[in-house]
Formats: sequence, structure tokens, C-alpha cells
Amino acid sequence: MLKAKLSKGPIRVAGAMSGTSLDGVDVAVIETDGVTFEATDRHAFRPYSSREQEVLRAALGKWTGDEVDAAAKVIQEAHLEAFSAFTDCDLFGFHGQTLSHEPRGRGTLQVGDGLALAEALSVPTVWDFRSADIKLGGEGAPLAPFFHFACARKIECDHPVVFLNLGGVGNITWVNPQCEFAEEEGALLAFDTGPANAPINDFMLAQTGQPFDKDGAKARKGTVETGALELFLQEVYFTRVPPKSLDRNDFSEMIGLVSELSTPDAVATLTAMSAAAVVQGMDHCPEPPSQVFVTGGGRHNPVLMEMLTVSLDCPVAPIEACGLNGDMLEAQAFAYLATRVVRGLPTSSPATTGVMALVGGGTLSEPT
Repeated sequence: MLKAKLSKGPIRVAGAMSGTSLDGVDVAVIETDGVTFEATDRHAFRPYSSREQEVLRAALGKWTGDEVDAAAKVIQEAHLEAFSAFTDCDLFGFHGQTLSHEPRGRGTLQVGDGLALAEALSVPTVWDFRSADIKLGGEGAPLAPFFHFACARKIECDHPVVFLNLGGVGNITWVNPQCEFAEEEGALLAFDTGPANAPINDFMLAQTGQPFDKDGAKARKGTVETGALELFLQEVYFTRVPPKSLDRNDFSEMIGLVSELSTPDAVATLTAMSAAAVVQGMDHCPEPPSQVFVTGGGRHNPVLMEMLTVSLDCPVAPIEACGLNGDMLEAQAFAYLATRVVRGLPTSSPATTGVMALVGGGTLSEPT
């Protein structure tokens, strides 16, 4: 009976995202049939305390053990609190928190128990979005591209566009909106470009006690060390043909390249590295985009945005320029993907994760 209720017409869905920046949980509500969507003005942000961030940081890169258990408890409690204001929704999309991502090795680990969430809040919940993709040979990331396709169709783009997410890691979705469906061949190409905010944030926290470079103030005062930048761009990842994905800490050696620089010069160089990774990635697009729409926390860094604007051959703008909410886009994406899982629609494709065939990744848990 419950599945039948979810199987037809638009439904109201709350999605949540806790990203690699480790700042907190975003929750956003959309109305969707799994193909088109309408955003609502209902959304919330539940920040992590400094102590919770310490617990999560301690678990990054780990697969088992006390640190992982402690992180799972933080994630469960934070999401329970964040979702509790949205129990009038028909469905939840619960991504959890990625602690480790090694698609060509041990797989991927997102902590968070969707069944426990569904039971506690009496709302059916889709979770474990990445495992099925990994099992079929995919990278398990990025997963937002099918939603980006819906966004491009919604804003009535006529020519290919790029959605650039600058979170802890950067990723690109190239969209051909002339295709009717995201699963069509030639509709999408997606991949992680490289590090974005994570190394900047980690360096700032270690050197200044501040969690990020607010308004790009440190970078603005510094000078880019071109030798370090050139060494960074020699990383073999940049020449790998997409789809491809990264773990948050895959480029942790970046900080070593700037360790002897002053704080402003180091932050300026790390920021330039993040921008240069995007520029390198754009070379993989099937054809040049007409526009780059930037989402994620990096769009609030004016220095990073200026570097992209002068380096790319098309207009670059925050995603708000097309009427979408850049702070909630990923949370909306997991609401959208949850609906597709319930309705048996694919959530990733060979062009987005490298999976062998179209796959709808995710587990539906219903409250008893």
C-alpha cells in the first residue's frame, strides 16, 4: 500500500546532504515525479558543532573501528534532528556521510542507517545510494548529474551547459539539454575535477584556527607560487579519461607543496590549484559549454570565482543566476534521486560514473 502511494504522480520529498566540507546537514524539500521537479521554500541547515566536526575528521579515510562508530553516531543523531521538521513529507532521501571512497579498491563507505531513520520518524527512506553502482563497476560518484540534467531542462537551456560543484572536492556535470532524458547516450558527462575547498579549509584550520578562507581574504593577500602549481598539475589523475572520482583526501599532498610558503601565499596557491583542476577538467567536455553554473561553498569565494572567470572561455556564474539554490542543490538532488529509486528509474549511467549499465542505486526502507 505504501509503495503504491509513492508510485504515481508528484510526491513531496525531503533530501539531505552532509558533504566533504563537514560543515553540517542540508535538508531541502522538492515536489517531483522523478523526471521533473519543483523546488519549494522549505529547507534547513543543521550545523555540526566543533566537537562533532572533530569526530568526523578523525574518521575520514577509515573503514572500521571506534572512530567510524563515533562518526556514525554523530551522523545519525544530526540527521534525525534535521529531518524531524519534515515528517509531513512522503519520502526521505538520506545520503549519510562519506568517510572513505576507493572505487577501484575497497569501495565506498557512507555511514548512516536509513532503516533506523525511517523507523524513528515514520517516513519511508531511500539510502545507500552508491553501493549498487560500485558493484556494477562504477565509481559510485558523482551522483548529482541526473538531477543536474533535470535542472538544465527546467531552466530551458538550449545549448550544453556545465554544472560545477565546488565542495570539498570539485565535480563537473556537462549537460546536453537537447536530449529528452538523462539516460540517453550523449546527454551527460560527469566526473570529479580534483580538490576544491577541502585542502584550503584544512590548511586554514591548521594554520589559523579558522574553518575556511572567508571571502577569499587570505588568498587575496597572497601570491600564487607557480612552481608548486605546475607540480600539482603533473598529477596523472588529470589526464585520466572520465568518468572518474576522488576521495576527499586523495590530494592531501597539496598542503606539502605549500608548506614553506607564508599563509597568504599558501592559500592563494591552493586556491589556484582548485581552479586549475577545473580548467584541466573542462578539456574533457564533449563540446564547449555555453555557460558554467557554480554550486557548492566555493562559489562564495570571490578569488576562486575570479580565477575561473579569467581562465574559462565561457561565462561563469553562481547557480543563483538561473534561479536555483546553490546551498541546497545537493540536498534537492538526493530527494530527486530517492524518488527515482522508488519508481525504478536509473540514477547513474556509464557517462556519469562509468558503471557498466544504467543503474538505480539505493535501498528503500519502510517504517513498520
